[in-house]
Amino acid sequence: MTQYDIQYLQNQITNANSYGIMVAYIGIALCVILCGVGSAIGLYKTGSAAAGVLGENPKLFGKVMVLVLLPATQGIYGFIIAIIASSSAASAESLYAGLEVLFKVMPMALSGLVTGIFQGKSAVNCIYAVGKQDSLGGKLIIYPAMIEFYAILGLIISIMLLAA
Repeated sequence: MTQYDIQYLQNQITNANSYGIMVAYIGIALCVILCGVGSAIGLYKTGSAAAGVLGENPKLFGKVMVLVLLPATQGIYGFIIAIIASSSAASAESLYAGLEVLFKVMPMALSGLVTGIFQGKSAVNCIYAVGKQDSLGGKLIIYPAMIEFYAILGLIISIMLLAA
């Protein structure tokens, strides 16, 4: 091997190491983006429903606001995972280590996307029910909160994987 060949191989190894960091940060970005998209879709649906109900009865603002805000938590959870995973991503020196970070954040990314959307859909129906009978406000929060449980499971699984 010539000196040129050795230097070429060293450059290839250095480039392969930077792929790990890149893949890890792509995983973190996907987690934040997917959780944010789930929250945004859920909030769009709940906000639209609340606008209709509050247009008829503005006194229901307090009861409706809690239901409107429920899908926002998935975006927060995705951001928490991004903060936790960023230390692992900075030290992802190989492609394998980068893929490891990507797969560790996926439980939160996917659960955040899906639960944000479906929690919004569930909360919309609860908002409409509060519009018809305001005494149901406190009782109806349990239905979208059940969907929140699965977002929390995704958060816990990603935290456990990142801690390992």
